Amino acid sequence: MRRDRSLQAAAPGSVGAMNNWRYIALHTVAAAAFMFLLQRYGMNASLDTSLLWALGFGVCAAGLAYKQSKR
Repeated sequence: MRRDRSLQAAAPGSVGAMNNWRYIALHTVAAAAFMFLLQRYGMNASLDTSLLWALGFGVCAAGLAYKQSKR
Protein backbone atom coordinates (compact mmCIF):
# COMPACT_ATOMS: atom_id res chain seq x y z
CA MET A 1 0.00 0.00 0.00
CA ARG A 2 1.54 3.31 -1.07
CA ARG A 3 0.68 6.56 0.62
CA ASP A 4 3.21 8.80 -1.09
CA ARG A 5 0.59 10.82 -2.95
CA SER A 6 -1.34 11.73 0.19
CA LEU A 7 1.77 13.08 1.93
CA GLN A 8 2.81 15.44 -0.87
CA ALA A 9 2.11 19.14 -0.56
CA ALA A 10 -0.28 20.71 -3.03
CA ALA A 11 1.44 22.40 -5.93
CA PRO A 12 0.52 25.97 -6.92
CA GLY A 13 -2.51 25.95 -9.17
CA SER A 14 -3.76 22.60 -7.87
CA VAL A 15 -6.79 21.69 -5.80
CA GLY A 16 -5.07 22.87 -2.61
CA ALA A 17 -4.77 26.38 -4.00
CA MET A 18 -8.43 26.30 -5.01
CA ASN A 19 -9.40 25.53 -1.43
CA ASN A 20 -7.68 28.75 -0.34
CA TRP A 21 -9.79 30.84 -2.74
CA ARG A 22 -12.90 28.99 -1.66
CA TYR A 23 -12.06 29.72 1.99
CA ILE A 24 -11.49 33.41 1.21
CA ALA A 25 -14.79 33.68 -0.67
CA LEU A 26 -16.70 31.91 2.11
CA HIS A 27 -15.13 34.17 4.74
CA THR A 28 -16.01 37.26 2.70
CA VAL A 29 -19.64 36.28 2.11
CA ALA A 30 -20.20 35.25 5.73
CA ALA A 31 -18.74 38.50 7.10
CA ALA A 32 -20.69 40.67 4.65
CA ALA A 33 -23.96 38.85 5.38
CA PHE A 34 -23.41 39.15 9.12
CA MET A 35 -22.72 42.88 8.91
CA PHE A 36 -25.69 43.49 6.60
CA LEU A 37 -28.09 41.65 8.90
CA LEU A 38 -26.69 43.36 11.98
CA GLN A 39 -26.98 46.83 10.44
CA ARG A 40 -30.33 46.32 8.72
CA TYR A 41 -32.28 44.48 11.38
CA GLY A 42 -30.25 44.85 14.58
CA MET A 43 -29.63 48.58 14.31
CA ASN A 44 -32.50 49.51 11.94
CA ALA A 45 -30.19 51.27 9.48
CA SER A 46 -31.23 52.18 5.95
CA LEU A 47 -30.60 49.84 3.03
CA ASP A 48 -27.85 52.05 1.60
CA THR A 49 -25.99 52.21 4.88
CA SER A 50 -26.35 48.48 5.45
CA LEU A 51 -25.00 47.65 2.01
CA LEU A 52 -22.08 50.04 2.40
CA TRP A 53 -21.11 48.54 5.75
CA ALA A 54 -21.47 45.02 4.35
CA LEU A 55 -19.22 45.88 1.42
CA GLY A 56 -16.56 47.41 3.64
CA PHE A 57 -16.67 44.58 6.15
CA GLY A 58 -16.52 42.00 3.34
CA VAL A 59 -13.44 43.63 1.81
CA CYS A 60 -11.70 43.68 5.19
CA ALA A 61 -12.64 40.04 5.80
CA ALA A 62 -11.30 39.05 2.39
CA GLY A 63 -8.01 40.78 3.12
CA LEU A 64 -7.73 39.08 6.49
CA ALA A 65 -8.56 35.64 5.04
CA TYR A 66 -6.02 36.14 2.24
CA LYS A 67 -3.33 37.11 4.73
CA GLN A 68 -4.12 34.11 6.93
CA SER A 69 -4.04 31.71 3.97
CA LYS A 70 -0.51 32.84 3.10
CA ARG A 71 0.93 32.03 6.54
